[in-house]
Formats: sequence, C-alpha cells, structure tokens
Amino acid sequence: MTEPFATSVRIDAPPEDVFPYLTDPDLMVRWIGEWAELEPVAGGTFAVNINGVPIRGRYVLVEHPTRVVFTWGHAGGERLPAGSSTVEITLTAEGDVTVLDLVHRDLPEDELPDHRIGWEHFLPRISVAAVGGDPGPDPWAKED
Repeated sequence: MTEPFATSVRIDAPPEDVFPYLTDPDLMVRWIGEWAELEPVAGGTFAVNINGVPIRGRYVLVEHPTRVVFTWGHAGGERLPAGSSTVEITLTAEGDVTVLDLVHRDLPEDELPDHRIGWEHFLPRISVAAVGGDPGPDPWAKED
C-alpha cells in the first residue's frame, strides 16, 4: 500500500451546512455521482455510482458536524474491492469558512493517481454545492 492520499478544500460555509453533503444522498449527488444510497450510521451503507463506477462501502464513524469515515472500493473490482480502502473527511471551522480535509487510506499504488485526479476534480464541486451554488453537470459524466 502507498502513503495515504491527503488533500483539502476551503468552503465558504459553516461545517453544519457542509456536513449534509456527506450524508444525504440527494445532496451527495449534487457534487459527486449520479446515484447514492447512504445510511450515515456506523456500519450503515455507503453506495455511490460515479460516472458508471459503483463505489461501495460502509460508514465507520459519523460525528455530526465535524467528521465522517467510510470504507470505499469498486463493486466487483479486483484491484480495489468494495470497502477495501478508507476515506476520512474532517470539517474544521475557521471563522465563516470550513476547511474540509480528506485522507484516503489503503489505496493500492496503481489506484493512487486516478483517485488523486478524482478527488481533485470532485472536491471543488462540493465547495460550490455546499454554499447553495450549482456546480453544473459533471463534465466527466457519461452521456446517455
């Protein structure tokens, strides 16, 4: 396994406004994926389809409104099976701004570049959605 991937984004909203975008399926799909089934309790379902890729895992920890930990992987995937890696998101208030820190652990080395690109694509979208903006259609989404 590689070192964890870590990144952060600043969001012009308090943690209480950002947190639901990590736990509410209707809000989640505003910034990542086209479908989500979320049960934000320890052991609850974490399922998001992202541009045709079924991501599956379980919530490990849900601490409203500051921290969410869930497992992550590709349903049916061999290199990164469902639930085989862990994503930790921490929301820290800095005045009127929230700093969202994301750490993705247990990624196989060959998965790290794609996940880095993915998180760096999607996190700016949550920074727009969480302040009530519309990040628009995901340019990576597949056309029907």
